[in-house]
Amino acid sequence: MRLIKETHIQFTKYHNLFMTASGIFLALSLISIFLVRGLNYGLDFTGGTLLQVSFEKPITTAAVRQALATNNLENSNIQMTGVANEFIIRTPLHASSDSTVVLMTKALESVPDNSFITQRAESVGPKIGKELRATVFQAIFWAMVVILVYISFRFQFKFALGAVAALVHDVIFTLGIFSLFQLEISLSTIAAFLTIVGYSLNDTIVIFDRVRENMKSKRYNVIEQLFDVSINESLSRTVITSATTLFVVLILAFAHGEVKIFSIALIIGIVIGTYSSLCVASPIVIMYQKKLDARKKK
Repeated sequence: MRLIKETHIQFTKYHNLFMTASGIFLALSLISIFLVRGLNYGLDFTGGTLLQVSFEKPITTAAVRQALATNNLENSNIQMTGVANEFIIRTPLHASSDSTVVLMTKALESVPDNSFITQRAESVGPKIGKELRATVFQAIFWAMVVILVYISFRFQFKFALGAVAALVHDVIFTLGIFSLFQLEISLSTIAAFLTIVGYSLNDTIVIFDRVRENMKSKRYNVIEQLFDVSINESLSRTVITSATTLFVVLILAFAHGEVKIFSIALIIGIVIGTYSSLCVASPIVIMYQKKLDARKKK
């Protein structure tokens, strides 16, 4: 049963508008990432010590910072988790990871008449964090290369170009949102980004597969008509799949800590991934095909 009836939307008619809007948003994302806000790397990538503590009685962030000042840790990053009296404290490494945890714990013990429980304690050296960051970007780069090669073999190079362009679009756009709002990028966030890549690619492949099937019929002499028909035939499946997935992820957004950030990344990725599959990948293929046709005529 089709929940969405047969549609006849002329997506290619608005390709210039879609590409212009995407270009503007990507430019703003890159400006925010490299020139204005930068990326808020978490402990996994910068090195340092993280302590998550839960106090028995209500306490303010200012009081926690004042306690940390007793061991010269007042410049630590202090965040409330959303759970009552629970805080996540991040600070650069001192002489060693162990000594930093000890210093933070002793400082918090100075809070009068308010005991606490340590929920989590993590430490990462700056060298390991830097190497991990480089490894992650290399992994994403080679994943794109493998996708390009596979789709070129499975379909054609022009389809691979459109698919990879849509994936790059999704990743940069999501990073731009994270940069603008200074959301923390941790290993769980990277996992969300890779999930976004896979999800967006799946949507794009479904559309391209429909395009390939319609190409065999040779009923469409104009490439724009071919893509319009193929996208509309896939639209019901794409929208319903995205909507059901988005519903589940929206529930996760009410969680706390890294799960919340993970869900936010997925929400952005699902929305942008669906958009790019419909409105970015196809224009890239069409433009590339028209350039090939123009060369053949010369």
